[in-house]
Amino acid sequence: MPSKKISQKLAIYTGTFDPITNGHISLVERAVGLFDHLIVAVSKSDTKSPLFTHKQRLELVKKSLQGLADVTVISFDGLLADLACKHKACAIIRGLRAVSDFEFEFQMALMNRKLARNVETVFLMPSLSWVYLSSTIVKDVASNNGDIRGLVPKVVADAIVKKLSHRRSKHKI
Repeated sequence: MPSKKISQKLAIYTGTFDPITNGHISLVERAVGLFDHLIVAVSKSDTKSPLFTHKQRLELVKKSLQGLADVTVISFDGLLADLACKHKACAIIRGLRAVSDFEFEFQMALMNRKLARNVETVFLMPSLSWVYLSSTIVKDVASNNGDIRGLVPKVVADAIVKKLSHRRSKHKI
């Protein structure tokens, strides 16, 4: 009897994660339930002006996801389609919070399909309790002295408070 080849289903979830939020973590948890392994790729993103450096974001994501099995966190720079092909991923995970996210994500999914024909894009929604949440909102709340506990992992909340208090002290006269 011929032996059956076991192939693992690997997916990739990319983002700037500036910072990683509980909404991102909700998507990671959902993706881990659908695939054998998930690569979370932290984008260098030169087009945005992040609060945290790439190295800091990478470390915060690693710490935030350290308890999850079958998740690998890596650095990412370049085309997502190339990354997916390099790792032999069968899927790219993208998060949708609202209809407003769909148009951009749909265009990106079509381009990724053109570049990597064998890689599907899977759209996931975070838990209902996180649909409103974005990294931008977290940074805005934190920069206006709002309470971000419960929106991000504790390690991330602590890092944001430290970063913003350092910035505030630098700008005082």
